[in-house]
Amino acid sequence: MESTGRRVGRPRADQRADSGVPPREELLGAAAELFTRRGYAATTTRAVAQLAGMRQATMYHYFGGKEELLVELLESTVSPSLAVARRMVADTARPAAERLWELCRSDVLLLCGGRHNLGALYLLPEVRGESFAGFRRIRDELKAAYRELLRLTPVGEELAGDEDELVLRNDLVFGLIEGVILIRGSDPGRSAVEFAEATADAALRIAGLTQAASCGLPSAQPSGSSQA
Repeated sequence: MESTGRRVGRPRADQRADSGVPPREELLGAAAELFTRRGYAATTTRAVAQLAGMRQATMYHYFGGKEELLVELLESTVSPSLAVARRMVADTARPAAERLWELCRSDVLLLCGGRHNLGALYLLPEVRGESFAGFRRIRDELKAAYRELLRLTPVGEELAGDEDELVLRNDLVFGLIEGVILIRGSDPGRSAVEFAEATADAALRIAGLTQAASCGLPSAQPSGSSQA
């Protein structure tokens, strides 16, 4: 998220020893913890500031309120994945199914790499507001990159002319990837890498592509085709 233009350098009113973490990052970390543990509606800006070790007035020097905090947290969950997606779309020398598998795997690792289940905040009714238009735009571009990679696979070629079916399969794939936090919550001790690879395998099967278990990369064959 771009800077809001707020002044920098105002002295903080710390209530605990300086952690060395920039104030904005401390506030975002505190907001992430409270939003996911206590709930967005039940969290006050005073509580966020206190957990970050500063006065409420100091918090307003960095963020206009908890809505701005939520916007930046949500954008932080999709911006890194979008950067990966753009690289995958541009890497035309590799099979599209392989790139789609890698995007799914990378996206799951990014979603599961944080301390808090920020993906659950996507469902908040507040996210439909105008303040979150930037987040929705980034997320839509990420979803479109998934669809473009799927379109270039053998399954996508088979579905040429049936855009509704292509959109449906992409929705299912994207829904699985975004839902991984809830799935992983039932077994948080599982290896994140193994979980990411298993989820990428499942995503390609949902799309209608087979997966080469021997190397962990997709075989790029339609689900109805026989494997070598």
